[in-house]
Amino acid sequence: MRLISALFTSTVLAMALLLAVTVLPPATPDGEGQQVASGPLAEPADSMTAARALADGSAPTGEALATALAQARLVGETTAQVRPDLAGLDWEMVGPTNIGGRLTDIAVAEDAVYAATANGGVWVTTDGGDTFEPAWPDDLTQSIGALAITGEGTLLAGTGELNPGGGSITFGGTGMYRSTDGGDSWTPVGLTDTGTFGRIVVAEDAVYAAAGGNLFVPGGQRGIYRSTDDGLTWELVLDVPNGTTGGADLAVDPVNPDRVFATLWDHLRTPADRIYGGVGSGLWVTTDGGDTWSPVTGVPGHGDAAVGRMGVAVSGTAPLQVTLNGATLGQQVYVSVIHTDGRPAEGSAGFYRSSDGGTTFTDISTPVFDTSQSSFGWWFGRIFVDPVNPLHVFVPGVQLLESLDGGLVWAADAVVHADQHIVTWDPFRPGVAYLGNDGGFYRSDANGTTGTWTKATYEPWTQLYTLDVARTAPDRIVAGLQDNGCVRSYGADRVGTVDGWQSYGCGDGLETLINPLNAENVFGCSQYGSCRRSTNGGDSTSAIGSTAGARRNWLTPLEFDPVDPQVMYYASERVNRSTNNGVSWTAISGDLTKGVKVDRDYPFGTISTVAPAASDADRLYVGTDDGLVWVTTDMGGTWTELVDDDLPGIYVTRITVDPTDADRALIAFSGFRSGDDAARVALTTDGGASWTNVSGNLPAAPVNDIVVDGTDVIVGTDVGVFITEDVTGGEWFRVGADLPSSPVMDLDLTGDLLTAATFGRSAWRVTLGS
Repeated sequence: MRLISALFTSTVLAMALLLAVTVLPPATPDGEGQQVASGPLAEPADSMTAARALADGSAPTGEALATALAQARLVGETTAQVRPDLAGLDWEMVGPTNIGGRLTDIAVAEDAVYAATANGGVWVTTDGGDTFEPAWPDDLTQSIGALAITGEGTLLAGTGELNPGGGSITFGGTGMYRSTDGGDSWTPVGLTDTGTFGRIVVAEDAVYAAAGGNLFVPGGQRGIYRSTDDGLTWELVLDVPNGTTGGADLAVDPVNPDRVFATLWDHLRTPADRIYGGVGSGLWVTTDGGDTWSPVTGVPGHGDAAVGRMGVAVSGTAPLQVTLNGATLGQQVYVSVIHTDGRPAEGSAGFYRSSDGGTTFTDISTPVFDTSQSSFGWWFGRIFVDPVNPLHVFVPGVQLLESLDGGLVWAADAVVHADQHIVTWDPFRPGVAYLGNDGGFYRSDANGTTGTWTKATYEPWTQLYTLDVARTAPDRIVAGLQDNGCVRSYGADRVGTVDGWQSYGCGDGLETLINPLNAENVFGCSQYGSCRRSTNGGDSTSAIGSTAGARRNWLTPLEFDPVDPQVMYYASERVNRSTNNGVSWTAISGDLTKGVKVDRDYPFGTISTVAPAASDADRLYVGTDDGLVWVTTDMGGTWTELVDDDLPGIYVTRITVDPTDADRALIAFSGFRSGDDAARVALTTDGGASWTNVSGNLPAAPVNDIVVDGTDVIVGTDVGVFITEDVTGGEWFRVGADLPSSPVMDLDLTGDLLTAATFGRSAWRVTLGS
């Protein structure tokens, strides 16, 4: 629920605002029933991080992703020489373009506005945000953490998103990039060992970058870096006190550009916990252009182990001083402090304001501010202040909060999508402001006033978890989207389009299905397996029947039987089977996992993939997120655990059974395993008794889906789509040369029409040759 509100000035109305904001509880399992999803306030999960873990449980570095991208390019070059028919295939983007997805930053030029996406590169608009064009190479890392335009008109992009641990993994970056031609071309300019960027700001004689470091691995390039040559070279000017602390936020004093505030954030994601705070966290300031820095101790908690992410903003001085309650107020400094557990209302956490240049601060936290941060304030961590009004402030949170009195009273915007990340003003167009959140790009022509934001109409950077295609009408597609629900490519006319996609429910959209025999029978699931079914194409939905289980994966498996779609499978830590199209369910297994819950953030010990055999109605393969593989040949009467040297015991991402041979199946595990120089794909031809690694020359990146079509095997990976005609010893080739390098999460093959769900660049389609 979001709040529709006007700005209030009286205490009575302000209290009404506080009481009207409703906090939804986090998702919790209800024992033997369905997992209850919690809508827009659902705490970001870490399932995609878990699926990409190394053998020791840690996560891959940005260097590993860069290596995999380079390997993918080499496979593409070989494909062009050996199989030009495959290399020459043209991918076509099929939407959605009207949904959007997470933005991390916005930079404004005189004739263009640039948007940085979480995993879809950089985009540019020249019509005020109605439509966008790509301004980033398709073959570079697509995760952008920070974006800025220097006084010389140079674009700077810091790759790697600092926002940690969402349903979207924080994909590592490959350093800082620079463009002098408006994004037509980019040159790497260093800082390749930082992993993430929190902010880039431009002062009069320098540019500063907050290097956040790798979320999963201590060390590397961390802290605040400065460039005095328009971004060509960088020097460390504010070092960090330990290997887990990095730069998070920056604010330049617009009155005195030699004065810059910086926040450092001590954080680390481990297999056992989120450590999103520590003794390295704190607020710092320089008054000599970055040569020396001093801690700002006026904000409580500097160096406190319980302090997490901090945001900072410095106002300009308005042409006319602002008067509030009889006092004349000029320049303000605002600071937000989040507790290490993500909550703002504990210990020294809160919202602070200084009216003396940052020497002393007053805690002006309110319940509305606390509510906006929910339990994951580390997902936001910034503040934005109007350049001409020092008391006009925005705080990003689940809701977008606006204050006209310096943070004493807040209004929450009910018009915009949840989860805010960036607000900025257009210096060339007075009164125009821009907003970026998990839903995309917004523009306001009324200075950002609550309720005046208009969403862009063309935003092809949507993050898809899954998709499915109607066998009887291949232009009809359903898809599950990160923080944007379950959507369909068609409306009442039942005709699929590129830009007319519509929601049919869900919180985060995860598993989505279309009955292969009846395109009006569709399913959509929210996080942790809260699934609904429809018999009218998604016009209306109802909950599926109750299922057994105590733990469910973020992306809970839901599958049709490949022969009879009245039969369906749903998996928690147990396999559930329905014989009436999901109306009711029966458990056909006990706990097939190790039964271990690692921490509160992600419930390891769930089934991650279920694969029924088309040629044997009693055969079913199952893989788990803790590395176990099982098969039943009597539809759950007995289960056999499959063990082999080529089954590495790590997260199972997908199992696919040959449609014509139940003994022949392929299995994919997370890539990036320590010591591996290839992805982890294994083949069995004897029902799982033995397995052979068939990864061959695949890039060392996670394989997210496998399609078997006769002798052809097609895989979707974090760095593209690849095919082989001889999986037992042949070479893998890249399918097409123009698919952006955003991770491919799901594949659908209908006839010779291959459709790919990318996590950051929407859905794409290619027609394969015979």
